[in-house]
Amino acid sequence: MMMKEQLNLTKDWDKTFPQSEKVNHSKVTFHNRYGITLAADMYVPKNAEGKLAAIAVSGPFGAVKEQASGLYAQTMAERGFLTIAFDPSFTGESGGTPRYVASPDINTEDFQAAVDFLSVQDMADPDKIGIIGICGWGGMALNAASIDTRIKATVASTMYDMSRVNAKGYFDSEDTEKARYEKRKALNAQRITDYKNGEYALAGGVADPLPEDAPFFVKDYYDYYKTDRGYHARSLNSNGGWNITSSLSFLNMPILQYSQEIRNAVLLIHGEKAHSCYFSRDAFKKLEGDNKELMIIPGAVHTDLYDRTDVIPFDKMTEFFKKYLV
Repeated sequence: MMMKEQLNLTKDWDKTFPQSEKVNHSKVTFHNRYGITLAADMYVPKNAEGKLAAIAVSGPFGAVKEQASGLYAQTMAERGFLTIAFDPSFTGESGGTPRYVASPDINTEDFQAAVDFLSVQDMADPDKIGIIGICGWGGMALNAASIDTRIKATVASTMYDMSRVNAKGYFDSEDTEKARYEKRKALNAQRITDYKNGEYALAGGVADPLPEDAPFFVKDYYDYYKTDRGYHARSLNSNGGWNITSSLSFLNMPILQYSQEIRNAVLLIHGEKAHSCYFSRDAFKKLEGDNKELMIIPGAVHTDLYDRTDVIPFDKMTEFFKKYLV
């Protein structure tokens, strides 16, 4: 029998959003097939009866479940779904060492492990499971939907394709063999430095203080991760960031290779003015079938879909899941 890691889970409500009186909240743990124990917040509608449709939520990339994913999960629970918001492997309250490392394979597996967990819950209907991925975990969610036929409906909100941005740069501006070679060279040199030092150097979270000439999307992230709006002590983006060498596997292992083969429903949501909108537009072009939809939010920027409840289309998401989790 697999041994579970012992996690240190806080009992305090330390979210960046207020607790809802419409749902019951509890901490839960589950494991992925690599033996890593994941921590999650479970949200259950009060007075729920019978088997519920269930949704697993994660993201953004470098965030924790106390930020955007928890807000999404709690809100969807208010609308009648059993939900969990989980910390990916190596981050937040979840287990796994070394800390602060990402992997296109393991992080896709994290979503599948969440489906494993939901499938055996007494309150959940195993035939009615969906997922929501935010930012970089939007890409992971699509990747999970590509391989996991149990996922009946997928929402990717303000999506990033982390393998594409690492390998090609923003807007594919570094999509050359030379540019990738220089990245590989620097990252492999960092491996030697880390090995000598016996620890993994961090890349740093969102820039603080904010440079005057910072591009808009950096200011956008700062406004969320570095202010009272979204700061969290366990969030990588709010603090020291990922291990520098986390980028290596994304350079070599592109996600979304088989996204055109996703048979089940997909809803992509993105802000019209988000620097990242091209990820969703391009991902949508590859999807096939009449159960795929791209929703562009007029005037919205990337982080508006993290926590702006007046911008996040929860009504649309509710309608989507009620239609396809049947």
